[in-house]
Amino acid sequence: MTKIYYTSFNSKIGTVHIASTALGVCKISIPAQTKKEFLAWLQKKFSGAELIETSTKNRQIIDELNRYFDRRLVKFHSRLDPVGTEFQRRVWLELKRIRYGKTISYKELAKRVGVLRGYQAVGKANGSNPLPIVVPCHRVIGSNSRLIGYAAGLKTKEFLLRLEGALPV
Repeated sequence: MTKIYYTSFNSKIGTVHIASTALGVCKISIPAQTKKEFLAWLQKKFSGAELIETSTKNRQIIDELNRYFDRRLVKFHSRLDPVGTEFQRRVWLELKRIRYGKTISYKELAKRVGVLRGYQAVGKANGSNPLPIVVPCHRVIGSNSRLIGYAAGLKTKEFLLRLEGALPV
């Protein structure tokens, strides 16, 4: 039986829920999602898995996120185990290539993953990212440099981009 280890902690953006498999972090839920919704997502994606509440298995990613919020970490090193389609994984891999403090447009992201006119598909994959912040979907903005499309809300997206220096303070 698959075991999923989950916990919650308070961060500078509010309560963050985290879950890991034996292979790595599989879900990070930032404040827009409740604990109930977070657990329902885990049960849907890992049907029949045993959910175990413990911070021990998630200590490294919690430490990294805290250091990120304190501007002491620009690259995450925790092992990841995201659940998604092949296309989603391709998009998420490209998101990880966007450097700290930089942004790209949805159009540029679509070009990078080889679907030149696939802005909507790329946007949907971006919105399905189970590992926000670590897989930095917040670094994707509109072609007109406007902040658009962030599951945790545009205020959180703006906060993260300002934290990284991608937007003027």
